[in-house]
Amino acid sequence: MQRTLDLELAREVLAAQPFSTLVGARLTAFEAGEATLEFDIRSDLLQQHGSVHGGVLGYAADNALSFAAGSVAGPTVTTAGFSIDFLRPARGELLRARARVVRAGRTRVVCRCDLSTVDTAGAETLCAVAQGSIAVREPRTA
Repeated sequence: MQRTLDLELAREVLAAQPFSTLVGARLTAFEAGEATLEFDIRSDLLQQHGSVHGGVLGYAADNALSFAAGSVAGPTVTTAGFSIDFLRPARGELLRARARVVRAGRTRVVCRCDLSTVDTAGAETLCAVAQGSIAVREPRTA
């Protein structure tokens, strides 16, 4: 029997991902059709010009999109593809990836994600946007 994906299980899934543990990702919001992933911006996540590396932004978008999809489709989802547009250098104290479901179908869930940095005063700056298609995998049978 497949468990429903709730905040507790979603956080277990995140904790089981070695790369998520490496960057210190936290699932800070998780409800029907939405998920927010955050992590502190550290010097080892930056590129040579002092902003968050694009690969790290891509990771954050990918995971937030998948968790948003999982909030409506259950835990057996996987990214089919996504695109990301970098709007400005990601600089700040915290990276926040907020994803929401645009349309949930039987086999695909389309989601959007806004990636923002948060400075020491709490001000958010949008630095990238992403859109993805998340595949709903059929549960395996014995």
